[in-house]
Amino acid sequence: MLFLVRHAESIENATKYTGFYENPRPWTGPAAHALSRDVIGLTPRGFLQCLWLRDTLRDLTGPDPAIRTSQYRRALDTATLALPDLPYEVTALLNEQHYGAATYMTKQELYATYPSGAENRQNRKHLWTPPGDGGESLACEVLRRATAFVDGLHTAPAPDVVAFTHHTAILALRAVLERRPVTELVDEAHRRKTPNAAVLVYEQVDSTFQARGTIQPDC
Repeated sequence: MLFLVRHAESIENATKYTGFYENPRPWTGPAAHALSRDVIGLTPRGFLQCLWLRDTLRDLTGPDPAIRTSQYRRALDTATLALPDLPYEVTALLNEQHYGAATYMTKQELYATYPSGAENRQNRKHLWTPPGDGGESLACEVLRRATAFVDGLHTAPAPDVVAFTHHTAILALRAVLERRPVTELVDEAHRRKTPNAAVLVYEQVDSTFQARGTIQPDC
């Protein structure tokens, strides 16, 4: 079994339009990305969601599941609080999409600063490669990481794997696991994102994975 978990609610999630996206942005691109990756932690609601995850995952998984988490603090904190006292492996394959120099830019500032990428960002978001060092497109780099993660599941030391990751990374992982076009999943996400702390359940049947549903937190 594979359990994909979106990290619990972070401060960034809760204050996206009031605390992190200013115009002009007060940070450089590298500083903004470091803030997003290393500093942003969970809200009080996020901590409650971790307690919900603790009970939920205990009922879903076998003993001592293999735990994988991205390098971002909000995913690490979720893993540590949801499955305490269990070892975990940190992998960049589960990281959120790297927005490069565009991290925490408002759309207005982004389009004014990098007008050449505006059309892709507006109409073909899955193909948009953020400007600056490390910028990743969903359809290329993030999807490539997701494919590598799924391909490596056969080496996991336990039959059940719990992976703590992020919204855009989940879109790429779903494209691989469910063998669906990433554009279709992006369209679905426009209508409704995967909620924080939601658990997507997959069962491996022969050489493929079958979706078995999504469990959403009640807090």
